[in-house]
Amino acid sequence: MSETAGFNIEELIQVTPLNGGGDEPKLEQLVGKLVRLQQGKRALGEEIKELKSVSDSLQKELAYLQTEAYQLEGIHKEKEELCRKLQFQCEESEQDSVRQVEQNKKSEELLEQYRCEIQEFKLKHRKLRMKFENQLHQLIEQHKNLQSVFMPQRLPAEIESAENTKRQLLSAEELKLAQLCRLDEELEELKKQLGAIDSEAQQE
Repeated sequence: MSETAGFNIEELIQVTPLNGGGDEPKLEQLVGKLVRLQQGKRALGEEIKELKSVSDSLQKELAYLQTEAYQLEGIHKEKEELCRKLQFQCEESEQDSVRQVEQNKKSEELLEQYRCEIQEFKLKHRKLRMKFENQLHQLIEQHKNLQSVFMPQRLPAEIESAENTKRQLLSAEELKLAQLCRLDEELEELKKQLGAIDSEAQQE
């Protein structure tokens, strides 16, 4: 505590006799100790306000990151549904003609590759979610000990750590979005190939 480091509550409460006897303490002594107590109270109040401000800021950041994680999960579910539809279309195209076996085989290989990428995406997303949950747990533990964790001398380092965490999560989100874009491109290419297969089958 910056301004309260020199205050000893027990010393302020205890009243030392003036002449070693039972004499009452001087008014000046009591007033001096009262002033020190009031100064200590004000300093503690300021520190509590600062710590609450930092805590509120971190809670808002966590809520934002949770919203981003939920959005990524929604996108992932949409991709899974799209993958199931593609599998159904592939099965129908295989029944059209025996002569399309080789082309259908290539389509199956592409679908298998797509499934593997989806599984890899799930694994990476799960790891990201676990990392986020661990970070959230750490922040909750830190909030339980605000007075000891967020001292004024440590506030700059804590703020920098929170900003670094935010940057890491944003970078991870950008990476996942890039992977989703790549999967969308491959999906469009697969649709084109399936469309070509259907056209050839109708012409024959």
